[in-house]
Amino acid sequence: MNKTATKVIIALVMLCYGETKAQDPQFTQFYANPLYLNPALAGSNICPRIALNYRNQWPGISGTYVTTSASFDRFVYGIKSGIGILVTNDRAGRGTIQTTQISGIYSYQWRPTRELSINVGFQATYGQKTLDWSKLTFGDMIDERNGFVKYTNEVQGTSKKSYVDLSAGAVAFSKRYFVGFAAHHLNEPDESLLQGTGAKLPRKYTGHAGAVIPVNGNEVTVSPNVLFQAQQDFKQLLLGLYVTKGALTGGLWYRDRDSFILLAGVQHGVFKFGYSYDLTVSKLTNATAGSHELSLGLNFYCKKPKPKYRPGSCPSF
Repeated sequence: MNKTATKVIIALVMLCYGETKAQDPQFTQFYANPLYLNPALAGSNICPRIALNYRNQWPGISGTYVTTSASFDRFVYGIKSGIGILVTNDRAGRGTIQTTQISGIYSYQWRPTRELSINVGFQATYGQKTLDWSKLTFGDMIDERNGFVKYTNEVQGTSKKSYVDLSAGAVAFSKRYFVGFAAHHLNEPDESLLQGTGAKLPRKYTGHAGAVIPVNGNEVTVSPNVLFQAQQDFKQLLLGLYVTKGALTGGLWYRDRDSFILLAGVQHGVFKFGYSYDLTVSKLTNATAGSHELSLGLNFYCKKPKPKYRPGSCPSF
């Protein structure tokens, strides 16, 4: 293991100690992973939908952050509601720390007017964080001449921590405009792997809004977007624009003081595929090699009986 990777793992371990807190993993194809963004988007496509997502963050530091997710959702006319299931896995430090979560999601659509729809969603998550102590290195293991050859006197904590996590959100949309808000980790579950210490998962707040504007008839659409997230002391503002013509979509986002996000997507029939690259512009540029993200979606056809519920107007990627 190189020195850079060792430093990263040591930093990751510190996240489990005392009251140090971390931010959630993030995807930059926000709307290609709708249930992860906002539980109120469950069933927003009306027809059944599957979303698969993969993100390799900072590949220049091998194996540092790899996050995957899979979700299914659909609208159920019998209960006038959307339902969904979301599974995520986050691997940090070549699997030294892993977090796996499985979520059940429910959303209800209300139409106060013919032009406006409001979805309200609730999410219950079972999470499990694991730590592979055998992959850790500590200061008392270092020999001045031979490196990491000694045994550590550090007392190991538990290797597994389970918890229940609750979240909620809402989205209001018309045919062309949308605005949403989500609050994750409402109960701030304890993630600590050391007995006698606390490591609460801080609440995360997400606000997102945008529009889908037709150009040249309906041949081309332009979608300006804004997204803001806050979790503990971490805050970020993202500004983005999608352009769609036929089956093709291109996108450009700017993450405040950190990176530009370039996106290309194609949608044909029930299949949808997207690729995005985060081009880091901060001081980490040379070390991280940016971030790569892939998405695969399956948007199935279905018969839509009356009463007709409006599908969400959010972008595809």
